[in-house]
Amino acid sequence: MKHYILLLRGINVGGKNALPMKELVSILEDLGAVEVGTYIQSGNVVFQAGKEAADRIASDLGRRVKRSRGFLPASLLLSQNDLRRAIERNPFPDAESDASRLQVGFLAEAPARPDMERLAALKLESERFHLDGKVFYLHAPKGVGTSKLAANSERLLGVAMTARNWRTVCRLMEMAGA
Repeated sequence: MKHYILLLRGINVGGKNALPMKELVSILEDLGAVEVGTYIQSGNVVFQAGKEAADRIASDLGRRVKRSRGFLPASLLLSQNDLRRAIERNPFPDAESDASRLQVGFLAEAPARPDMERLAALKLESERFHLDGKVFYLHAPKGVGTSKLAANSERLLGVAMTARNWRTVCRLMEMAGA
């Protein structure tokens, strides 16, 4: 069995799509995940399973949440190696100490035609970004919440994305035993 990281998108945000972590853990365990751990309330999960089981767990989770909670959460499954590679390939190591302003966007697939020109046009002078396959890095020193680049990156990349700050990414790696 290996460690996997499951990133759920848009749960427990602004009082919408409520899913208590205790319930999420219970659903994942019912689906066959073992040693399930969560980090904060926004859908960050680490668990162990075989590869085929992990894929099945990730796909079945949405249906189970839809049945019990009435909404279908988007999710992205990463292997421990996927997460390790994203950490190791961070193009902005000088920004790691600014953990809340360094974002890692995990993409459902590598973008076929990302609009890099429009991304560059949106960025503030202080902002930096880098696309590396299925990972989009963004350092927004003035804050991600006010960044036009952050707000529009998924649309301009043309691929579903879920982002986590550097602190969360590193904590998930710790939880996965590395």
